[in-house]
Amino acid sequence: MTQLAGADALTALDPVFAQLAVGVGHNLWGLTHLTPREKVFTCLTADLCHPHLDLPLAMHVQMASAHGVEPEAIRELFRHLAPYVGYPIVVPALQRLAELGLPEATDTDPVAPMPPDCALARAVRALHNVDPGLAAFTEDQFAQRWSRPHLSVRERALACLVVDIFYQTLGESLHLHAELARADGATDGTFRDLIRGVAEFGLARAWAAATALLPATEPVGDR
Repeated sequence: MTQLAGADALTALDPVFAQLAVGVGHNLWGLTHLTPREKVFTCLTADLCHPHLDLPLAMHVQMASAHGVEPEAIRELFRHLAPYVGYPIVVPALQRLAELGLPEATDTDPVAPMPPDCALARAVRALHNVDPGLAAFTEDQFAQRWSRPHLSVRERALACLVVDIFYQTLGESLHLHAELARADGATDGTFRDLIRGVAEFGLARAWAAATALLPATEPVGDR
């Protein structure tokens, strides 16, 4: 749990756990290098990765509204993450959003693919040397989402980093998304705070991600 909303419901389930969970909620919201939107997107991405489609998702959608995150941005986050968490996972998530009263989509224009460039293009070329067919599929997925409206590249990349941490894809994928986030303003502090924020959803995974990513941005001896 990531904020005080829903504490009463948790207390009814288990008072001791509720105390622990509410205390952990201050972890993410006390971090200074993530925007409120990025904190909301971290929680919603975590819901897709578990997936948590009942109480946690309802709480996080409520949290998004409280922090001014527009419904179309939530929908766009789920659209963006479909190939990263799996299209079948996003279908029930969208159904749950409808049950929670999220307004219908306002962006219904056909997707206009934009060929990937820079880091995304380099990733496709590298993958082509391994498997041309997979590279073509990946290029198509990149082209359909990274240039769309409603989310910044930084927000998209940080959400993908959350997926990397959950799924422990700590090699090329992790470093690609870190590069994309950094190109759109993310800093070493951003990555540290993101990993610390995800720690409440799985400490061991966050620990492994910190070991994989942070030495490249800030040597351990300098912290």
